[in-house]
Amino acid sequence: MGYVSVQGGATAIENSRRLNRWQRLRGPSMPLSVQQIQDQLGPLVDRVMSEGALYSPFHAALALKQASGDPIEASFLLRAYRSTLHRMTDSLPIRTDRMRILRRISSAFKTIPGGQVLGSTSDYEQRILDFSLAEEPEAAREEAARDLASAGGEAAATMRPERFRKVVDLLREQGLVAPASAAPSAPGAAGREPTDITQHSAELPLDRSGRLQMLARAETGGVLALAYSSMRGYGSVHPTIAELRVGYVQVRIPHPFRPGQSVCVGALKVTEVEIVASVQRSEPEGKPTFTLGYGACFGHNEVKAISMAVLDRAMKSTTPGAPAEDQEFVLLHTDGIESSGFCSHFKLPHYVTFQADLDRLREMRGGEE
Repeated sequence: MGYVSVQGGATAIENSRRLNRWQRLRGPSMPLSVQQIQDQLGPLVDRVMSEGALYSPFHAALALKQASGDPIEASFLLRAYRSTLHRMTDSLPIRTDRMRILRRISSAFKTIPGGQVLGSTSDYEQRILDFSLAEEPEAAREEAARDLASAGGEAAATMRPERFRKVVDLLREQGLVAPASAAPSAPGAAGREPTDITQHSAELPLDRSGRLQMLARAETGGVLALAYSSMRGYGSVHPTIAELRVGYVQVRIPHPFRPGQSVCVGALKVTEVEIVASVQRSEPEGKPTFTLGYGACFGHNEVKAISMAVLDRAMKSTTPGAPAEDQEFVLLHTDGIESSGFCSHFKLPHYVTFQADLDRLREMRGGEE
């Protein structure tokens, strides 16, 4: 078995880095500022924060600039930076029932308490290229602000409350869904503290808190692909959205000097989805109820949150019969950082192993000839 050393490797690598930097900055336009990315590419920044598992719009925008817009590479950079930060304390569970609503819809009911709040969405836009954006003037921002102010003048006079009751709570009061305390989880998970996958290695099978943590920082396309497989029939989850809400929630920590009290240290924008799925009996003699799926992630990312909720419900299956119902299959194949890292390692030198394969193949062919 032979091995051929690479000549001039360090010089080639440095030149490759120089070329990569030039590729990011080439062209006559001004370099993108981090502030521009943060302000104008919000959904992309939100996706990187979710997959990088760090809520920081500035650092997510910086990672996107460094990665030339590659969301997986940017998420990798953000998660690596996160690993260097000092862990100060644990926050209390966020109260999404106290969310300051930006958007709130339900596909289960036409009329819900507080009404449907469409908020900001591209759901009702025509998917047609707008060529006027190719040369968008600097005055476009002021024009958009004036247009919004003129359209919202009447609505501003009758402001809606910022907080609304959850649709699932209304169903729960009628006994149509199982009580929250009776939600199924992993065997033996009752009474356990929530799993923290950032402090302990994930050991399968995971309880529901661990599964949701892994899904919350999974790659958006990965969770969508597996959730879509279940929606199409490779599983049994065809969801109805009881409620989807986007908004800001407070982050609170225990007060350092006043036992029993908490203090707000900031706010996060999150997307939360609760879906209603198939009907089942909670007990052999119990009444049939709807089953629920739950998804929540950083920022405004509705596709990811819906896909999370579908997979959350699918993985509750006691006898997995489809890929989306298998914990190991879902959780170990949807992490974009892990999967992209393994995929990229094939670009590294494999000279020795491939030379062994060549020698073995030549030996086999020589014996046949």
